[in-house]
Amino acid sequence: MDNHLSDSTPGHLDLHLDDDQPEGEPAVPSTGILADEAGSTTAEFAIVTLAAVAFAGLLVSILSSGDVRGMLMSLIRQALSF
Repeated sequence: MDNHLSDSTPGHLDLHLDDDQPEGEPAVPSTGILADEAGSTTAEFAIVTLAAVAFAGLLVSILSSGDVRGMLMSLIRQALSF
């Protein structure tokens, strides 16, 4: 029960079932193609962490500007005056 991959669409894995593949069985690529993904989860976590740090830096720079700081202080003063 071998599945064959075609190179018809670059960047995509196109699966083709063999004739002896049972009708209800899902088509999956052979393990040889996907076996070289060691460390991919770690790389994904690193990219997400980097994006979160960049977003946090952006928020710090926005919130520390004079206009936003004034708006936040007036909002806090109004909230505490009740």
